Amino acid sequence: MGKKTTSLELSVIIPVLNGAEDLARCLAQLDGVSQVIVSDGGSADESQEIAGASGAHLVTGLPGRGGQLKRGADIAEMSWVLFLHVDSQLPADWCDQVAGHIATSSAPAAFHLRFDAPGWQARFVAGWANLRSRVFSLPYGDQALLISRDAYDQAGGFEDIPLMEDVALVRRLPRVTLLPGAITTSAQRYTRQGWFTRGRRNFWLLLRYICGARPEDLARAYRQK
Repeated sequence: MGKKTTSLELSVIIPVLNGAEDLARCLAQLDGVSQVIVSDGGSADESQEIAGASGAHLVTGLPGRGGQLKRGADIAEMSWVLFLHVDSQLPADWCDQVAGHIATSSAPAAFHLRFDAPGWQARFVAGWANLRSRVFSLPYGDQALLISRDAYDQAGGFEDIPLMEDVALVRRLPRVTLLPGAITTSAQRYTRQGWFTRGRRNFWLLLRYICGARPEDLARAYRQK
């Protein structure tokens, strides 16, 4: 990652599985962070080599985002942790936003959401995600969850479940604050499956989970074409 230009006492945890191209871009935005942890789920591409060359801590294990995030958090050394998806781009001033939040609040936080795609469909889906986060305190993992170590431990941490690991954790946390900036995440799955087709599926899966459906059953439905 090159010479650090700032000093932000933060552990950033990135789960990855065969995401070498995204990982290189993701790591490039983390200059100045005290600790970067890449939690790999058994990649067959160059993800592990890229993580090692960057100077990041590398932890490996079975695939599954919940388990990967948990393993990363287990070795995090800082008092605040940022859980970051590999295909997400933080806002340019993200360090200042995070540093300001850490200095003034103990509440968990997340960024507003934006997609890397033009058009009203992308804006509409992102708008719903931001409304859900603001009104129901329910951001998803692709909004980059910023959590103090104390709050993370008190909530029981991430569960090694096949789906809804982010929702399960957020529902046990204190109310989540939205940071002013927006994180930009990949729209690939939405453009491939259709914005409203995928949006409806995600909403239905969320409702089923809240009503008590097993994550294993939801994961099977999520994988269906």
